[in-house]
Amino acid sequence: MKKRWYDYLWIVELTYMLLGFFNILFAWLGMLFFCIPLIISIVWGTKGYCNRYCGRGQLFSLLGERFGLSREKDIPKWMKSKWFRYGFLIFFFIMFFQMLWNTYLVFAGVQDLRQVVTLLWTFKLPWHWAYHGTIFSPGVAQFAFGFYSVMLTSTILGMITMIMFKPRSWCVYCPMGTMTQLICKAKSRTNAPK
Repeated sequence: MKKRWYDYLWIVELTYMLLGFFNILFAWLGMLFFCIPLIISIVWGTKGYCNRYCGRGQLFSLLGERFGLSREKDIPKWMKSKWFRYGFLIFFFIMFFQMLWNTYLVFAGVQDLRQVVTLLWTFKLPWHWAYHGTIFSPGVAQFAFGFYSVMLTSTILGMITMIMFKPRSWCVYCPMGTMTQLICKAKSRTNAPK
């Protein structure tokens, strides 16, 4: 089967993660990974991003299938359940809004910039080499540190589930996938004939 340009978007995902390692301000590019899926689901009412353009899913497929890093086991039923997926989405939103709150505190001058990347919402790793100051407010960098933490944490979770189960097991409970699915369902209801 002939490869198309979007079959190589795993390179974009990998590049993003590497750039954030060297300069944290590149983490802002990750907003594209948030906005594009939402736009596609709102405008077209499909999960086209998840099914075709998600570089993270492609990366997990590549590592799990081609390089054999996956056990190829079925994901447990509880991880597929609505309560787990919606619960994880709510948890994700809480963590995301906490990140925004910390960013606001730095912008407001109430809190100093914390040059750390938080893995799995728990482990704070010093990340001082990736930021040397800019013309922007420290709040811009605080958002980048927080956003990169979210992206790195979700990548690690995806890697763990890729190894333990099938390569794209992350896609089953990915918060973005859950959000776009909810948008698509709502859109199909509003477009349904009366």
